[in-house]
Amino acid sequence: MKLGIAGSGGIVKEVLLALQEVEEVQVTAIFVRPHSREKGEALADQYSIPSVYTDYAEFLQSPEMDFVYIGLINSAHFSYTREALLAGKNVIVEKPFASNLREVKLLAELAQSKKLFLFEAVSLLHMPNYAKLRELLPQIGRITMVQANYSQYSSRYDKYLQKEVLPAFDPGLSGGSLYDINIYNLNLLIGLLGAPKSVSYAANIGFNGIDTSGAALLQYEGFPALAVGAKDSDSPSGCTIQGEKGWLRCDGVPGELPSVDLCLRKQEPQHYALNTYSHRLAHEFKDFADIFAAGDFAARDRYLTISLQVAETAEKARLSAGIHFPADATLDK
Repeated sequence: MKLGIAGSGGIVKEVLLALQEVEEVQVTAIFVRPHSREKGEALADQYSIPSVYTDYAEFLQSPEMDFVYIGLINSAHFSYTREALLAGKNVIVEKPFASNLREVKLLAELAQSKKLFLFEAVSLLHMPNYAKLRELLPQIGRITMVQANYSQYSSRYDKYLQKEVLPAFDPGLSGGSLYDINIYNLNLLIGLLGAPKSVSYAANIGFNGIDTSGAALLQYEGFPALAVGAKDSDSPSGCTIQGEKGWLRCDGVPGELPSVDLCLRKQEPQHYALNTYSHRLAHEFKDFADIFAAGDFAARDRYLTISLQVAETAEKARLSAGIHFPADATLDK
């Protein structure tokens, strides 16, 4: 699979590092905005990328590219993904998919109408440990309680406290804790359990109206699930699923999902650590390449279903806390 990359920030650097482990993917081009040309050229030199573009339309015309990976700020995901799809390119867009449900729906419908692949890059959904978690879930019986926590003090939070707002904390750029760190929890829970019946969000709101941390309560038939995400504080991260016959536990941040433990009542815990790649992002790109090679549009649609359910849940949660993005002005149009 030949991949063109849009962006030069931290997540792009992680993707390029991960792709060193994935033989099925070759990076053939990188697009950066004109002011970031030096960064793009440096990455091209480091990872032997043949072409550097500063014009997105020209970049999309490259014949040596099956997919575009969108690794730009959250608020740019919709427009850049839409333009790539209209140019006939398959797309992998970094999480969160877009700023609201309407945008995700439009992109999904466009990809389906043009018979193109479109994926949201959510690493945990493609990991062997996640597949094992899904396999083990029925063993714990009727679920009674779910708790997921991903809390990590942001490297940008100190500047935020000094009233310097970087994209991660900018509502104008679709930032905040829910749409960054807690998106992993929502994907984990919804991927396993489906869409909730209802959702509410209790958030710590900063001086500019953005959530620096918060807890989303997802109500399912018969049990609640709590998704906690924090960029203003640290704590051990993980997810626990409690059932009448036992529990499942994933320790560590959900984007890495390093292990799964199953403990049935009156039995010793069973430990699983099945991920095979050293970099947390490698599994998803291997999966995307395999799906593309097989022409498996059913797999595309399964992942799009999760993305749509996560987008709807995140939007309802965000609006319940009074957090608004500029893109919301189009919600009723």
